Amino acid sequence: MAVLAVTTGGAAVGPQGRFDVPMPGFSPPTTVLHVGSPESAGLDPAPIAEAKTTIANSPLFPGAVSLLAHDGVTVDLTATGKAVRYADATAELPSDQQVPMRPDTIFDVASVSKLFTSIAVLGLVEDGKVAVDERVASYLPEFGVNGKETITVKQLLTHTSGLEPFIPLWSDWPDKPARIKAVMDRAPAAPPGSVYTYSDLNLITLGVLVERLSGEPLDVVVAKRITTPLGLTDTGYNPSADKRGRIAATEFQTAPVRGMVRGEVHDENAWSLGGVAGHAGIFSTAKDLAVLGQTILNGGIYRGKRILREATVREMLTNHNAAYPGNAHGLGFELDQRWYMGGLSGPRTAGHTGYTGTSLVLDPASRSIAIRLTNRVHPVRTNGSINSARETLATALARALAVRPRQGPTAWYTATGGATLLTPPLAARGEVTVRFDVFVDTDPNDGLLLEAGSGETWRAVPVRASGPGAPAGEVAALSGSGHRSWWTVNAIAPVGAHVTFRWRYVTDSRYTGRGVTIDRILVTQSGRNLLNGEKQPHLIRPLGWAAKTR
Repeated sequence: MAVLAVTTGGAAVGPQGRFDVPMPGFSPPTTVLHVGSPESAGLDPAPIAEAKTTIANSPLFPGAVSLLAHDGVTVDLTATGKAVRYADATAELPSDQQVPMRPDTIFDVASVSKLFTSIAVLGLVEDGKVAVDERVASYLPEFGVNGKETITVKQLLTHTSGLEPFIPLWSDWPDKPARIKAVMDRAPAAPPGSVYTYSDLNLITLGVLVERLSGEPLDVVVAKRITTPLGLTDTGYNPSADKRGRIAATEFQTAPVRGMVRGEVHDENAWSLGGVAGHAGIFSTAKDLAVLGQTILNGGIYRGKRILREATVREMLTNHNAAYPGNAHGLGFELDQRWYMGGLSGPRTAGHTGYTGTSLVLDPASRSIAIRLTNRVHPVRTNGSINSARETLATALARALAVRPRQGPTAWYTATGGATLLTPPLAARGEVTVRFDVFVDTDPNDGLLLEAGSGETWRAVPVRASGPGAPAGEVAALSGSGHRSWWTVNAIAPVGAHVTFRWRYVTDSRYTGRGVTIDRILVTQSGRNLLNGEKQPHLIRPLGWAAKTR
């Protein structure tokens, strides 16, 4: 039976705990985060518990705080490891001087700060002071030089301005006015609008724009328009000394000579701009970021405090970078980036990462939030990438959400590469029809193959799928994500006297998704059933697959 969403107060209300029933629009505007168990939110606790073990045992960072929420329920908040572990670049502090992570540890969130700047810009749009398609030079005349005359506010928000990623403001210019002027004077590295290049200079410029048009410093604007209305008491720039005991340390820096950085922004350029900049500088906690995330999922409102209109949030979460495949971007938010959004990836999935080891993922389709905050640059920035850890957390939440069988009490599920699901040898000669339903959420480089064979010889059987997001025409493998829908699959295979069919899930060593679920297997020849998977599940041999109720 189809599950239908109803609407209350303009927001769709749907089944809790489901991955296979994507929700349109926003969460109800009255949704407020509260603590509950995974089970209370309709989630399977096992994938979350497995991810927590991975977090606790990760060698990629000294410590972490992770938060998972679904449909307004904070189902997990986990602190592990150390917020401060090292005295310098190599030496560990004595154990009694190390500082453990806490659920309320405050982190330098690095480039997640860009979201706060973007929200501030869009607040000015709502005030009628800025138009996103207007040239930046209309508001900052000094910016419109050296080939930047046509760059628009939207191009800064979507990183399509052509500006280079970074210049060393802190070392090559003597003071804040000179550093801001250096950004204003900088020529683009590529023609504006010709390429996607993630650039701190875009958001530094937007920070200046906010200050110029509001008449107030960026930190004041962010406090007035975002953190104070939402009650984010641990979020802001340049945290006060009384909070230092809760702040995670970042890097031991020797150039510039800063020693162990704790309580000051890690990013050298933001530091050289006084700790307040459009691209970096925000400190926050997992709980505060979750409130910001729920505000976006609610369409810009939380506990009756509106920071953006619904239409504005919708534009924030709309891909404006269709011309740059793989670099989907809203107005400030990154979209559909599997490398850290994992199994939650989809066209509307929004988020951002930070260089210090932070990430925020918002999935409107399942009304879910995944936050991972780490101190991966403690004590040095060469500790390595934590993208696998980011992806693991988001994928755990995706796998905790249910995909219900199409028929009967169970369906076959795997998230394991190399898993095979085999029929018994079937007596047939001529054309055999194979029909099944499948729910796939995979990386584009992974896929489900249908193969026919006998003994050690197997050959691929081309298939045709129908359903939302299904590939067009006949394909060799089934892969995809974001559609969140079951597909009906048909294949015709000419066979000899006896044949065995197998479904094989193939993955590479990179990213994974939620996995693959198969149901309603039916193999027929000339209207005669050779195998009915619903009535004869005991005849199917699973290797790496499991019969699941969800």
